[in-house]
Amino acid sequence: MIGKLFAIVAFWFLVISVTESRSTKSNITWWCNLTPHPEPCQEFTRHYFPHAEPKHRSGFREMMVRLSLRRSINVQSKVLQVGPSCENHPQKAVWSDCLKLHESTIHQLKRALGCVKAKGRNCTDFDVQTWLSSALTNIQTCRLGSVDLNLSNFVTPVELKNLSMLISNSLAINGGLLQAEKNNTQGFPRWFSREERWLLQSSSASTKANLIVAKDGSGHFRTVQEAIDAASKRKYSTRFVIYIKKGVYRENIEVGLNNNYIWLIGDGIKNTIITSSRSVAGGYTTYSCATAGIDGLRFVAQGITFSNTAGPLNGQAVALRSASDLSVFYRCAFQGYQDTIFVHSQRQFFRECYIYGTIDFIFGNAAVIFQNCVIYVRKPLKGQANVITAQGRYDPFQNTGISIHNSKILPAPDLKPVVGAFTTYLGRPWMEYSRTVILKTYIDGFVSPAGWLPWNNGSSALDTLFYGEYQNSGPGASTSLRVKWKGFHVIKSAAVASRFTVGSFIAGQSWLPTTGVPFTTEL
Repeated sequence: MIGKLFAIVAFWFLVISVTESRSTKSNITWWCNLTPHPEPCQEFTRHYFPHAEPKHRSGFREMMVRLSLRRSINVQSKVLQVGPSCENHPQKAVWSDCLKLHESTIHQLKRALGCVKAKGRNCTDFDVQTWLSSALTNIQTCRLGSVDLNLSNFVTPVELKNLSMLISNSLAINGGLLQAEKNNTQGFPRWFSREERWLLQSSSASTKANLIVAKDGSGHFRTVQEAIDAASKRKYSTRFVIYIKKGVYRENIEVGLNNNYIWLIGDGIKNTIITSSRSVAGGYTTYSCATAGIDGLRFVAQGITFSNTAGPLNGQAVALRSASDLSVFYRCAFQGYQDTIFVHSQRQFFRECYIYGTIDFIFGNAAVIFQNCVIYVRKPLKGQANVITAQGRYDPFQNTGISIHNSKILPAPDLKPVVGAFTTYLGRPWMEYSRTVILKTYIDGFVSPAGWLPWNNGSSALDTLFYGEYQNSGPGASTSLRVKWKGFHVIKSAAVASRFTVGSFIAGQSWLPTTGVPFTTEL
């Protein structure tokens, strides 16, 4: 019901006549009543912009984004003040995450405001929606860190709630202005030159690399993080290739927020392995336990295995956490058990990858497409059920979701001999507006006929989620016994399914060229 109400608000927001009187449209109460959260809208607008008189909805949108940014800077200062009062490792871990996430929130809101002020020059309303969605996801992730480590009322909960509502208002307003765009392009992102396309398809990157990592000392560095840190010091943010020679690199890596255009190219998934064993049971948050954490824009990885070896007994243990906008993971592998891939936020694309896990092992709130990938479900602990996806969309205007396209869902070798002893589901709703679709994918017979699972056996989100299946194949693809939830859909229309393809769902028109493979933009 709430989602429908928001949709109606957005609709009327679009059709408001520009001929309405100036006195009506300059009334901030009137404008704020168009948003999902009018009270904080009025309170903080009058505090920060006491003489504001927006004349048009585009001006009101700019004011709301600016307000969210002002408030986020204020909240960040309060988060900083929490640091000295941290008494133990769990508190310090959560605080550290929140500090980093708030830095990212401010970064995303600045990008959104810059685009709004530029009136669409070199960016789109879709970009703004992506960056606002990411900002809101950051706030939620900060909160969830406290849950991971059993902390309550930590890191200014009231301020976080108010900031979330302000960003949610900005999302709703921008969503009302957002226009659907058509796209028929396919290939590599447009920022890939001909040379760069060749580089991804070549068997070795050593001759084109800016830096080489080798455990035996034959490169510039012995660890991957050392090379990433060196790249972060370069003067210009241009494509920077780090070639990682064959070897097992036991380390946690971070590609920072402003360390953009980093390419990690390995010698293949059997040869170049980055691995660690952090977990929530080991005292880390889900966010901070990742073997690889990627934040810089337009990150590319090819021919690398990212692994977390904490094992099934240690709960959440992330192999990859990515919040990199316009990122590509090509011919990589991701190995873990619970929470293997944390597709945290922004627009991401995975092609010809291998993903291993047990519970919620593809999760997060990015707009992400897995295309021509193989998803292997592993043997869980006794009494556990396998769940492939746990998508985290919790605002109806976030343009996020998980799309699995032209892929395969199979039992891993360790599950095959005992496949009948465990139940496997395609997904469960982590948040109220969880959105996951499976398109033209082979689903093996070990997947439960019901297909989907409620979150912790509850009824929450079953009406507001969007789960869809379209023209899948295999013995597990029949939808005749699927769940009867209001939010589950057997998609029969190609037009509806196309909303979740590369061209439409991750704004392919803005970052994909008109020619080239190896990935497909449409169904």
